[in-house]
Amino acid sequence: MPTEPETLTFFDFPIEQFADRSTRWLLEDKENIRGLLEIVAEHLVAHFDFSQLTHINRSFIPDNLREQESDIVYSVPFHSESQTDELLIYILIEHQSTVDTTMGFRVLFYMTQIWDFQRREWESNNVPKSQWRFRPIIPIVFYTGEQRWQPSVSVDALMDLPDLLSEFVPTFNTLFLSVKEVDAAALTRTDHPFGWLLAVLQKEHASKEEIRTALIEAVAHIDTLDDEKTQQWRRAIFYLYLLILHRRPTDEHDELKTLVHQQIQETSRREEGETMAQTMAEYLMEQGERRGETQAKREAVLKLLRLRFDTAPEIVINKIASMRSLSRLDTLFERVATAKTLDDINWED
Repeated sequence: MPTEPETLTFFDFPIEQFADRSTRWLLEDKENIRGLLEIVAEHLVAHFDFSQLTHINRSFIPDNLREQESDIVYSVPFHSESQTDELLIYILIEHQSTVDTTMGFRVLFYMTQIWDFQRREWESNNVPKSQWRFRPIIPIVFYTGEQRWQPSVSVDALMDLPDLLSEFVPTFNTLFLSVKEVDAAALTRTDHPFGWLLAVLQKEHASKEEIRTALIEAVAHIDTLDDEKTQQWRRAIFYLYLLILHRRPTDEHDELKTLVHQQIQETSRREEGETMAQTMAEYLMEQGERRGETQAKREAVLKLLRLRFDTAPEIVINKIASMRSLSRLDTLFERVATAKTLDDINWED
């Protein structure tokens, strides 16, 4: 059930992180990986064994870039005629609002990081080099920003390249989905629930009438999922409530949540949806109040630091800004109040 505490806790984040966190959560579902590939590479879908899709619990993005993007890596068997090979699906979620012309280089960099990770594993396991076989990677850039993406996702986009030198530049295909730019019919062509969710995401900042229409159409299709796909149904409905609560004006929340309820045909599902929405709204309200209290305590610690020591190093300010534990902030406040110098303060526990 999506309203279990651990799921709700996953969405305890600042509102500006909605695009990244919600997309990652959706793509934890194997069925939604299928839905994404049906949109960007339908000709390949029949070759994937989605029943054996395996999430690789590792990011290849450096810490200093985590604020603007995140990534997900899956391993999946790929059937080609009589041969079956393992390949990797690398999904780069781009959630900054501006277009980055270095995307082609970044994708190549992350791919080489993956291959280097494989190389180091072979070396640590003493695998003979004659047996080394890098897995093919299908890179997908999933862009949710509003700005039109015009530069190509390639390395040569960063070069003034004479034709005679083009053969020396690495080339590879990258599957690219700009959610806000693609035609809605392309998202929903195969009638997969994931495509209908993206069709609603397209309208996240549209007029109330447009978001109403998108929600009605999406729920009508999502609600056709049979009982064997109840978990997929729950995740999809949960996402719609999240989008309403995080992306629409507060005065629309009740109306749009009720609209979703009304489109659900089966009574037990409708009741579950209503409970889900109520629980989520209450949780997010409580967390909002808690975040306000946490921010106030952070500001109190920083103010005391400046009063006692005139200034504070940037690394200390950043450390305080990242603290979320009220008890830890209380302890830190007491330490700042009693310390003779900055060096006397233990910042680590």
